[in-house]
Amino acid sequence: MIVTLTLNPSLDRAVEVERLEPGTVIRATRATLDPGGKGVNVSRALLAASVPSRAVLPVGGPEGDQLVRLLRAEGVDVVAVQIRGGTRSNITLAEPDGTITKINEPGPTLSADELDAITEAVLAATGTAGWVAACGSLPPGVTDDYYARLCARLVAAGIRVAVDTSGPALLAAVSAGPTVVKPNREELAEAVDAPLRSVGEAVEAAQVLRSKGARDVLVSLGSDGALLVSEQGVVSGDAHVAEPRSTVGAGDALLAGYLAAGADGPASLAEGLAWAAAAVALPGSRMPAANQIHRTAVRLHDRTNLSRPLVSSG
Repeated sequence: MIVTLTLNPSLDRAVEVERLEPGTVIRATRATLDPGGKGVNVSRALLAASVPSRAVLPVGGPEGDQLVRLLRAEGVDVVAVQIRGGTRSNITLAEPDGTITKINEPGPTLSADELDAITEAVLAATGTAGWVAACGSLPPGVTDDYYARLCARLVAAGIRVAVDTSGPALLAAVSAGPTVVKPNREELAEAVDAPLRSVGEAVEAAQVLRSKGARDVLVSLGSDGALLVSEQGVVSGDAHVAEPRSTVGAGDALLAGYLAAGADGPASLAEGLAWAAAAVALPGSRMPAANQIHRTAVRLHDRTNLSRPLVSSG
């Protein structure tokens, strides 16, 4: 069982357009509505691949009710913590060439009492869990050390923790000893306050996070693939996608596949890459089913590839 926490979930509407032209009326060619939020996506990806997961999330207002209905319709085991504010809605505009424009609402403010209730819900949900994945941005009202404090309690209880967040929240969480953190290229560069122009520079930055307390660092690099810096060493890889549809949720699928495969070295990275590639081939923030994951598209690279320049953001 893998428990996920999403502090700032959303309803995600993805709209496909022929071309985004500001100031004009644009007719959509396709629209989808999916549950959103990093932890939510991890649970959805795990469920689609028949891996047990439970999603803990705060919900409020009509949007929150709809979010829970959508998740339960997919079969997701939801622990919904009621809050006074309304769940946010996000919009993704996707163009045929792969260009993505996202509009994300800030989300509701969480009170101290609501945050305590969420924490207790996570702890109660971990009875048979091997992992807790705490994912996503912190909503208004939540201090930067929240993930760190939650991680410390879980680690003390012998539960492995994955953290996927950014900025000060990421740096604070690293110090609490998570099993794995999953920044993208931009988030990793921000964490070490330096540009990342090659795989080698990304490795050096990941080692900085390991020196601060994280056991393993899984870095999503967009079209450049992904990188794993762990106790077993360094490995990078990529996966070919013939017809990319949307990169939304690809990093979440990467983490889900990595955890599902045991979070243990190159084989787990390869599985995560296969899941991420399958997600990129789907519209919106759809998560791939088991029969949509093609592992033959994955290529792993050894350390001789570290000088390769990075051409895309994570």
